Amino acid sequence: MTNVYISIDMEGVAGIATMDQVVRGGHGYPRSQRLMTAEANAAIEGAFAAGADRVLVNDSHGTMDNLLHDELDPRARLIFGTPKLDCMAEGISAEHDVALFLGYHAAAGSPGVLAHTYSSHFYEVRLNGAIVSEAEVNALQAAAVGVPVGLLTGDDVICGVAGKAFPGVRTVAVKIAHGHTSADSLSPAEARRLIGEAAAETVRSAGELRPLDLPDVLELEIDMPTTPAAELGELVPGVRRIADKTLAATFATPREVLGCVTTCYHLAADAMITRMALYGRPTR
Repeated sequence: MTNVYISIDMEGVAGIATMDQVVRGGHGYPRSQRLMTAEANAAIEGAFAAGADRVLVNDSHGTMDNLLHDELDPRARLIFGTPKLDCMAEGISAEHDVALFLGYHAAAGSPGVLAHTYSSHFYEVRLNGAIVSEAEVNALQAAAVGVPVGLLTGDDVICGVAGKAFPGVRTVAVKIAHGHTSADSLSPAEARRLIGEAAAETVRSAGELRPLDLPDVLELEIDMPTTPAAELGELVPGVRRIADKTLAATFATPREVLGCVTTCYHLAADAMITRMALYGRPTR
């Protein structure tokens, strides 16, 4: 029996490059939901065509309730909503043979379309001293349960990162970054064709893949958006404040890293909401 896990984000989907498209309430967001759902379906179709018995999809963007459920391939199951214990890697387990990361993007502090790491308010996230993307952190959680990442899709920047970081991974670059909110994109139809083919090839060769090697210790650092956000983060047990806006913590497992990142995500968001509310007050 072949079980496939899919984590799908939105920023790395073909035809998407602007904030208006990826934030709920934007004029372009409903169209992005359809594009995201269609890329998920392309991967699901490819997986089943290659002999998958089960496919589990985790909606991994923003509020994590973006996919159009009534348009999703009915053969797949869907995890959605937030917060989740394992965030973008929610639901992955030792029962899965391979993970597919769809619609992914580059890390905060790096070039790439809508590049960020978990929160658009984090300036940078580092593990063991190196800048990391969401893909790399989620791949560590997959590795913790023995699952390799076999396919990643997104822009050319994150595909380049994945090609170096994940053993044997296939990548589909559906667009070339021309800036933070601009891209040269394949047509959605062509992107879906390539994703479907790559998903099928990945599932067929899943037995040849191996998970990432797990470090013995994970040293996490997060650059928060404001001093008050860092002050609040310092109150979390085990978290240290090593600079005015920088938090650090030492963990033994990727799940602990994801839990800290999720907590800091909400602290950063609350800090920015408070600041913007003050900026928006009438001056008289």
